[in-house]
Amino acid sequence: MKIVIVGPGAMGCLFAYYLSKRKEEIWILDKSKERAARINQTGIIVKGVSGDWQGRARVSADVKEIGLADLIIICVKSYDTKDAIAQALGLAGDKTNVLTLQNGIGNIEIIAEVVGNDRVIGGVTNEGATLLDTGSIRHAGKGETVIGRIDGKIPVEMRFIREIFNKCGLETRISRDIKGLLWSKLIINVGINALTAITRLNNGRLIEFEGTRRILREAVTEATRIAKRKRVKLIYDDPLAKVEAVCEATSGNVSSMLQDILRKKRTEIDFINGVIVRQAQELGISAPVNSILVDLVKTIEASYNLAVK
Repeated sequence: MKIVIVGPGAMGCLFAYYLSKRKEEIWILDKSKERAARINQTGIIVKGVSGDWQGRARVSADVKEIGLADLIIICVKSYDTKDAIAQALGLAGDKTNVLTLQNGIGNIEIIAEVVGNDRVIGGVTNEGATLLDTGSIRHAGKGETVIGRIDGKIPVEMRFIREIFNKCGLETRISRDIKGLLWSKLIINVGINALTAITRLNNGRLIEFEGTRRILREAVTEATRIAKRKRVKLIYDDPLAKVEAVCEATSGNVSSMLQDILRKKRTEIDFINGVIVRQAQELGISAPVNSILVDLVKTIEASYNLAVK
């Protein structure tokens, strides 16, 4: 199988590392020619729970050099999904599947507008990785990856993808309710990411302070209310307890949104808390805490060069 990973970020490099263990043809598609050349020269470096590893990677910014793929894995930030799938379209043949392993809600729909619903596979991964430098990552924690189609169908191609992932060491299963899984992860991110970005606290610190714990609970309650109105079946019975348990289990983690803020990069706030705000407006209900969190994160983004040092 020829697999092309779109985006050489932390998760893209991690999956390239795992998938290179098999004799599949693995490529990384990058939007930057300069960065692609650098990774081709230095390779991919992985440190952390999976041990220390360094290996060569085939990276290109030219879809013609790569050619048609059997599987395209989208690993870019959610705000880049539209541009990424447009760039990757030249890799897609009649039988190419596109798997999204991204944060937030809305990526499946964006990709489906370009390649069609039948060729999009949603994914949720609990693998943890932090980008240290170009092509260099820290594997912070292992976890399960779950894939599935929005319509619940399980075609033979998806079973084959699961088999390849598992043989590479990526613990993977298929779900008939990927929407429920995506929303379940969204609600966890709603409670953690924006708050860590604003306070610059590790995940675990959020539940140590009365103020942040109260805001976390309110944000999660608003998101849960919307999920119930949309009749989304979550994978846990008590969302508040689940989010707080994740804070404890990942107490030392620096959330992806906080990493973006520290690097003065754009965040995925529109695809996380922003989803809750938009859905609330459509349903005619209130989500004031999530609205404030969105406004604060966007203010931080807009004022990177104005902040007091």
